[in-house]
Amino acid sequence: MNLLLVLGISIVALAIGYFFYGRFIEKNFDVDGTHKTPAVEFEDGVDYVPTHKIVIFGHHFASIAGGGPIIGPCVGLIFGFLPVWLWIIIGTIFIGAVHDYSVLLASMREKGRSVAEIAEKTLGRTGFLLFIGFTIIMLLMVTSVFLTLTTTALSSKYPVEFFGAGDLGIRTVVENGVTYAVIGGIASTSVIVITCCAPFLGYFLYKRKANAWIMAIVAIAVCAISIEIGLMFPIKIDSFVWIVILSIYTIFAAGVPVWIVLQPRDFTNSFLLYGGVLAMLIGGFVLGFQGATVDAPMLNLEVGAQHLGYVWPILFITVACGAISGFHALVAGGTTAKQVNFEKPDSRIVAYGGMSLEALLAVMVIITIGCGISYDKLCNIVFPVDPAVKANPVLAFALGVGGLMNKSVGLPVVYGAVFGILMVEGFVVTTLDTAVRLNRYLFEELWRMMFKNVPKILNTYIFNSLLCVALMFILAYFNAFKQLWNLFGSANQLLAALSLITVSIWLLKKGKKYLFVLIPGVFMLVTTIVALLVILMNEYIPKGNWMLSAGDIILLCLSVGVIVLGFKQFMLSRKTAA
Repeated sequence: MNLLLVLGISIVALAIGYFFYGRFIEKNFDVDGTHKTPAVEFEDGVDYVPTHKIVIFGHHFASIAGGGPIIGPCVGLIFGFLPVWLWIIIGTIFIGAVHDYSVLLASMREKGRSVAEIAEKTLGRTGFLLFIGFTIIMLLMVTSVFLTLTTTALSSKYPVEFFGAGDLGIRTVVENGVTYAVIGGIASTSVIVITCCAPFLGYFLYKRKANAWIMAIVAIAVCAISIEIGLMFPIKIDSFVWIVILSIYTIFAAGVPVWIVLQPRDFTNSFLLYGGVLAMLIGGFVLGFQGATVDAPMLNLEVGAQHLGYVWPILFITVACGAISGFHALVAGGTTAKQVNFEKPDSRIVAYGGMSLEALLAVMVIITIGCGISYDKLCNIVFPVDPAVKANPVLAFALGVGGLMNKSVGLPVVYGAVFGILMVEGFVVTTLDTAVRLNRYLFEELWRMMFKNVPKILNTYIFNSLLCVALMFILAYFNAFKQLWNLFGSANQLLAALSLITVSIWLLKKGKKYLFVLIPGVFMLVTTIVALLVILMNEYIPKGNWMLSAGDIILLCLSVGVIVLGFKQFMLSRKTAA
């Protein structure tokens, strides 16, 4: 399929969804500019912080995007280009963006309460506990998956012969007679520089009230400088050492006020992603005008089934964040709802617009990989035959960016690859500390539900952060990416289903239309339950992975609870409404 056709259909479809379906949701929630947002009503300078829409969009987009819309499509491309593309576009418009926008609006109308607290209000105490259970497991999967990916990618290297002849201008190492470009080391340095600069940007943005557009220019400069420093001084650190370093970092980042690290670093990192999306769009359009087509097979269901499983339901949990993601509900109701300054137009721009841009990123990922590297190379990197070689979809994407930019504008492959890996790494690290912070909140809520008088130690930030990080570390250390991704996707989509069902009952109790939320929720619930059964019987039990088998079974049990409780509350709400 011609690249221009793919890009044109994708952009037009997402724009129609934003302007028309987004307005339908907006109208159903009675969104206007008169409602005082929780950020304004409860401003405290720590969690409730009224924030300019370009800054909160940057934070929200960086938090939800992370590595998900890159990793999922990269892995899912094994099924062929067409099914992945269709799921991204259709899923985003009618499911993913609906999920994000509805959860954000419901959370804002409930004074910034999390989706778990809304579940308690709509589904009762049992619903709250179910939601907490889902969320804790899902966030553990998120953090362990992205910790695994981050450490693998930051220590990535690739044979220089792939990049062509001549002096690459970057650090290389020789191992077993093969010369490798240390592209992960460049990203390592850049991530460190951006993180160290974040508190200074945060100080000027929130304490000195500096102009947001001026600070945007500063953030772009920080990104450029970090890349230059990375090229000059790449850091080569073993993947295990990175696991330890990042685990220690997240303990710190999960507790400090959001304006010190979380918001300014997300704000800065977002420009890397914006630049990456723009670069891939330019490359795609240039090649499209040249008549280029996607090299990946349109349909490849048999090969996909060999590596992952049946296209339904496995594709729908593999490509999660590019179409719908339960993690977005945690971001929307956990941090974003407490920072939106104006309900209109900020909420639709941030939630529906953020999800639409994430979908466009996911489309560009499959175009980039489909054009930038051969399909055989993709399979070898993402599904390595040698069990000693770690699956590295981040590297596959980075090489795809390098190939795309080389073919379209003549940029040396190695520099495009470095930029590609930088795009991912900044956001994967962002997802790590955001998810650990959210999981800390959830453990604190869980202790309050379990104990009348919560033991003092369970109320401390340090204990709950250490607990989250310790569990993340154990899962990341003992399980490979391929083993973790399916369970992460399942937990993620189950959380999305529960969030949609929770909001649909909330709407029903308010006397508003709810089917546009309920139908996607039921579809995702059924899909995910089937996926959990498939990976349990075909993957975890046959291989004797009892840790992940236990997690799978727990999610299945929680799913049954959701079905029973949701049906009961739905019928009761309908009876009351009648």
